[in-house]
Amino acid sequence: MMTPYNILLLGSGGREHAMATHIAQSPLCNHLYIAPGNAGTTAVGTNLPLSPNDFVAVKQCIIEHDIHLVVIGPEDPLVNGLTDMIHADGDLQDVLVFGPCAAGARLEGSKAFAKTFMEKYNIPTASYREFSAAESSLAKEYVSRHPLPIVIKADGLAAGKGVIIAGTHQEAISSIDLIFGGQFGDAGSRIVIESFLDGVEFSVFVATDGERYFILPVAKDYKKIYENDQGPNTGGMGAVSPVPFVDDYMMQQVEENIIKPTLYGLRQENIPYTGFIFFGLIAVDGRPMVIEYNVRMGDPETEVVFPRIKGDMVSLMKDLILKRNFTTPEIDPDFTAGIYIVSHGYPGSYEKGKEIGLDDLPDYCSAFHGGTALTEDGTIVSNGGRVIFVYAGDSNLTAARTKALAGADAVKMENKFYRRDIGKDVDK
Repeated sequence: MMTPYNILLLGSGGREHAMATHIAQSPLCNHLYIAPGNAGTTAVGTNLPLSPNDFVAVKQCIIEHDIHLVVIGPEDPLVNGLTDMIHADGDLQDVLVFGPCAAGARLEGSKAFAKTFMEKYNIPTASYREFSAAESSLAKEYVSRHPLPIVIKADGLAAGKGVIIAGTHQEAISSIDLIFGGQFGDAGSRIVIESFLDGVEFSVFVATDGERYFILPVAKDYKKIYENDQGPNTGGMGAVSPVPFVDDYMMQQVEENIIKPTLYGLRQENIPYTGFIFFGLIAVDGRPMVIEYNVRMGDPETEVVFPRIKGDMVSLMKDLILKRNFTTPEIDPDFTAGIYIVSHGYPGSYEKGKEIGLDDLPDYCSAFHGGTALTEDGTIVSNGGRVIFVYAGDSNLTAARTKALAGADAVKMENKFYRRDIGKDVDK
């Protein structure tokens, strides 16, 4: 048996609380540090007050706490090259990192790069055009002649909110002005305009070393703030796993037409890749197509995926990093459904500092913390837009959804808001 690791998990949301809960139970985990973490992660490890984007502070933390394994939760440090920094630093040469280098992270960091990549390697996706800010008039001319609806995306990272589905040509033109006008900062210096795909979305995740891969449980998340998928996009209002309509045949198509060609393309481009790949997919007439790539686990999908993983993901990550044979983790066949409690005003300007009470949560429910913090007297308060993720499991989806709703009802927070229809559309 090898010596257990000191592990550093970077991030602060529900995704990181779910991952931290799993990692802390691993026989390979000696001590878990979460940076910066939230009120929930204090129960499974030690929070450290540093930003994952402060590379100097991350290096100091690795050395000070004798970190053996770094797991990078959010996308920003990956796109900005944190993995490359650790690999290139002689002081950190023995540190293992689970998360792709900056070249691989371009799959998420640039939608234009991702679309060009998919086109080159015949990976099914929507037809598209890309435009720079200097080509704004050309972009407007293009959308004015394009069938509706039409999808306009900021090229760079926009916290899951840089996608606009325009139902009219005027809305499409206004969206171009909005993005090029700085709504998403530097992320909007280029735009990608895509044909709209009509179908049902789902999320597939793999852990990979660029050649071998393990497919994690499939999930479906819900982006719109209001029920029946109405209103503006959020980071995600809830999720379910598994997804009933994603059968073995669908997954066979995903594997052969999307996962394998993606990894082949990365190798052909000489892009090393060790970490998670999140395939945001849509089933169109029974055929899976790629909406987007992410280069990390999703939030809120992680919160329903990781509770179903019964094996040891730390062991899997270690073996992928070191290119060793790995044991496939066992997956719980039961359904997991979860709902985000969000702050009043989210996804716009929202309230913070609201006291949160979890004492009345039913025994059959659990909660992951998202945007939470602890006051000096130990009170849990809201500290973000998406605050508490309540989830439950059962052998059928209807029961899992019913339990999760009861849990959401039981959370005490002033002006709380949540959707009551998470998973309803696929619960047939």
